[in-house]
Amino acid sequence: MRSSLRSMTFVLISAGLLVSLFQGKTALCSPAVGTCRQVVILSPAAADIFQRLGASDVVVGVTRNVEVFPGARKVGSHIHPNMEIIASLHPDLVVISSNRFFSQEMARRVGARVFQYNPATCQEILDEILRLGSLLGKEGRARALVSELEAKLSMVKPLGHRPTVVYEVMAHPYMVAGKKNIVADIVEKAGGRYLIGIERKLVPFSYEKVVALAPQVYIWQVGPMNRNPLPPQKRAYLKTLKAHFVRVKELAFARPNTHAFDNVLWLNRLFLKLKEQ
Repeated sequence: MRSSLRSMTFVLISAGLLVSLFQGKTALCSPAVGTCRQVVILSPAAADIFQRLGASDVVVGVTRNVEVFPGARKVGSHIHPNMEIIASLHPDLVVISSNRFFSQEMARRVGARVFQYNPATCQEILDEILRLGSLLGKEGRARALVSELEAKLSMVKPLGHRPTVVYEVMAHPYMVAGKKNIVADIVEKAGGRYLIGIERKLVPFSYEKVVALAPQVYIWQVGPMNRNPLPPQKRAYLKTLKAHFVRVKELAFARPNTHAFDNVLWLNRLFLKLKEQ
């Protein structure tokens, strides 16, 4: 009993809400429906969900790479949030991607409820949309949005053969997406077979291992995590790789939000074209 109690820490914050940090996972306990009026978003992917739910008016703070709420204050990055600015906004809800970057002590200082948004699959995105819809008093819009996104998945065309895929996150140091990264599920939902089965979001890797895996499709992102990389087909270590190289924009492709469903359809069409070649 004592052991189990030590593994769970409770933080009492505003409005009598209890946020539980259990085995590194933050969970919102007994949220009051429709009570959020001032929200700070530290999980960039969640910004799209707030916009699609018609809740832009409650967003008062966002990370520096979020552009959809021009009236909101920039509060640093999701890794290095500016606590002074966040506290000055008096939020009643902070949306985080990990309690690794927003600790119990930070929650105490801000005095706001905490919601963790970090889905790794399309189904988890749908689940989180419904949770946020309930929290924001937007249940109807949330259900409609979920139905719209489910309809997009139903439009995926069968391929017969599943092309094998690897996704490059960073060129230096070399890193690929793991099984817990949304891009892995996007590939699978589009009809491909993602080759990295390691249960992590980001996986340090080597060019030799990628060449040995011999993916048929090599997707590489360009964005904040991979700025101006040399195209992989021009790198000495990958010149022997007989793959179809696909360049994508990180902020449009690698965030777990509603765009993931459009990316599934786009990638499915790409796979179909490759099949015809």
